[in-house]
Amino acid sequence: MTEALKHGDKGLAVRRLQQQLNAHGAQLATDGDYGDETEKAVRAYQAKIGLVVDGKAGEKTLAALAGTDCSKLLRNATLAAAAKRLGVELAAIYAVNEVESAGSGFLATGKPKILFERHVMHQRLALPRVEGDDQAALRRHADELAAQYPALVNTKPGGYIGGAAEHQRLAQARMIDALCANESASWGAFQIMGYHAVRLGYASVDEFVRLMSQDENQQFEAFVRFIEADPALLKALKGKKWATFAKAYNGPAYARNLYDVKLERAYEQHANCGCSKEAA
Repeated sequence: MTEALKHGDKGLAVRRLQQQLNAHGAQLATDGDYGDETEKAVRAYQAKIGLVVDGKAGEKTLAALAGTDCSKLLRNATLAAAAKRLGVELAAIYAVNEVESAGSGFLATGKPKILFERHVMHQRLALPRVEGDDQAALRRHADELAAQYPALVNTKPGGYIGGAAEHQRLAQARMIDALCANESASWGAFQIMGYHAVRLGYASVDEFVRLMSQDENQQFEAFVRFIEADPALLKALKGKKWATFAKAYNGPAYARNLYDVKLERAYEQHANCGCSKEAA
């Protein structure tokens, strides 16, 4: 993911950004200094075309300036609606979107970003689903498949290839069991696991996969549903208890990866810039 240009940056990339903004109606000095006026121009452009108004020229804003199709991108209105729905300050929604998303929810191929989890595939294959299922037999079958296809079914996580190759792994896993395979991948910018689909109110895992393949707004909808389904997570977000939220969402490794610190800094930045009032 390309590092976003932001307030305080200087150089040729900023000058090129200023030139592009001017081509879309801004009146900036092309001095290569990402100061207050350039940030205001970025926000104005983002608001004009409906992108998330964060004042940073990341890959999505730069792609839009270059004329790329932005129909699948997350809209600012989606974040504003989520803030009202959850009863959460908009700056907090901006913060979790910035820190917890994996950037774009789609690959260059147009397919949604996924990560296939072989250990989850083993768990789902061994899971009794209807009355009368023999758990021991299911476990033996999962173990047999693990011995035959360790890259796809395993008791241990790993085997990641990344990018478009994860879809190849998923396609291979679907040949073993399509439902378990879709349940065993995390989907979109917020990497929501497929096995959460029905719990989050989707009619089926297939419907969830279809919507995650539609656009980033649907991916963010899944993220909102995930928060709604966890009262402790929602309470932490409302109270801006960043360590509590990060631990619940990211697991025990949150502190090592500084997720709580990143969330707090992102929130303060968005709250201080007044974007919550502008976008509400």
